[in-house]
Amino acid sequence: MSKTSSAAPQAFEPEFVAGLKSIFEEKIVFNQVLGLKITSLHPERVEGRIDMKPDLVGHYAYNRVHGGVISAGLDAMGGLAVMAAIGGRHMDEAPEQRLHRFAKLGTIDLRIDYLRPGIGSHFTLHAEVLRLGSRVATTRMEFRGPGGEIMSAGAAAYIVS
Repeated sequence: MSKTSSAAPQAFEPEFVAGLKSIFEEKIVFNQVLGLKITSLHPERVEGRIDMKPDLVGHYAYNRVHGGVISAGLDAMGGLAVMAAIGGRHMDEAPEQRLHRFAKLGTIDLRIDYLRPGIGSHFTLHAEVLRLGSRVATTRMEFRGPGGEIMSAGAAAYIVS
């Protein structure tokens, strides 16, 4: 699961992080509906958070988060992981130039395994790119409860060109 590398990954510039957060948290309006926020952004791994709110309930008697929130959140995080990986691959370019590389990014396959009921005050979402090719990227994602327990796991493929 850990990748071997001779050099430590380079950190993103503040301008790139701000631009990616703006795209992800503001311009993708559905992420606002979910309340999805980026909490950690690195070329090799991204993390986010969703706070539970009444609009996200899927089962009223148990106050469980809706399965669509889980799948949409994991899909968004997988896409964000691809954006971060692409941004990391092209660190020789200016931040503004790298932010324009995401125009054609889209989901082509998504699988979610619901492992435990989504009950909690908040949830953390994690995603990493397993392979970044010239046309397709493959990711793995996790949806975790407040105590860190894995509630759902996902895998996805994204078109990148």
